[in-house]
Amino acid sequence: QVQLVESGGGLVQAGGSLRLSCAASGLTFSIYSISWFRQAPGKEREFVAAISFSGGSTTYADSVKGRFTISRDNTKNTGYLQMNNLKPEDTAVYYCAVPRETLVVRTTHHDMEYWGKGTLVTVSS
Repeated sequence: QVQLVESGGGLVQAGGSLRLSCAASGLTFSIYSISWFRQAPGKEREFVAAISFSGGSTTYADSVKGRFTISRDNTKNTGYLQMNNLKPEDTAVYYCAVPRETLVVRTTHHDMEYWGKGTLVTVSS
């Protein structure tokens, strides 16, 4: 059984930082890319960041470039999303996801096969 568990969300003031973690089990973690999505109240789920299976390539939504950093530690079966200079508009439930296909990077939610339950990030002004 595949399981993804996010952690690290919470309440932070604008300009602050949080690091989210995504602990994976039940799959060969090192051959799957990892993607982060977020969903704010009343909005569609949107892509945030992705990292290739090896960690060699990353991609970010324009809204978070320069502020967020995605990484992974395949020895720990864990992905990370470092979020700096947080803004109120970053407030959302953040989800870790893994695509159906191995090796490739995907950035659309319908390509994701496995999802975590999400962790809430609230940024106050």
